[in-house]
Amino acid sequence: MAQHDYINKKPAGRNSKKQAPAKKPFPILLVIIALLLVGGFAYGLWFIKSNADPKLVEKQANPTPAKKVEVAIPRTPEFIKEIREHEIQVEVKEIEQKGPYVMQCGSFKTHAQAESLKAKIAFAGLISEIKEAKGSNGIWYKVRLGPYKTKRQAESDKNKLKRVKIVGCGIWGWT
Repeated sequence: MAQHDYINKKPAGRNSKKQAPAKKPFPILLVIIALLLVGGFAYGLWFIKSNADPKLVEKQANPTPAKKVEVAIPRTPEFIKEIREHEIQVEVKEIEQKGPYVMQCGSFKTHAQAESLKAKIAFAGLISEIKEAKGSNGIWYKVRLGPYKTKRQAESDKNKLKRVKIVGCGIWGWT
């Protein structure tokens, strides 16, 4: 605990209070500067108004509409006309299709699993079918879509299925 010096302590009395500093009067210099600024602004406005050009003031008060200027449309050059009128002969070769395609999206041991995938595909807006196939390990249920005339159509449906997170579909030739 700290020790207190009671011996040198001055007794509390009436005169021991600190006196507040005297209040300074509002600076008159600030008032004079403010009045000079306001007066200068007012004089500037009066000067601008009294020395304005009356013709310019009238012109700005009543503007005349601008005359329309006709712009000549440029002629198209001769080579552009030739390009537009030129007929192009192009041979289009038909790509031979390898036949109809089928897309298989799953092969399951139980019919319930195949039905579940078929329902997910139906929610994507596509129609699928379940085929039974006998293999060496018993009966397998394959979920297939198709037949498709072109591989491009099959790829389009495969991309639709990828958007709804059905992946792993394979595209094969129809047999």
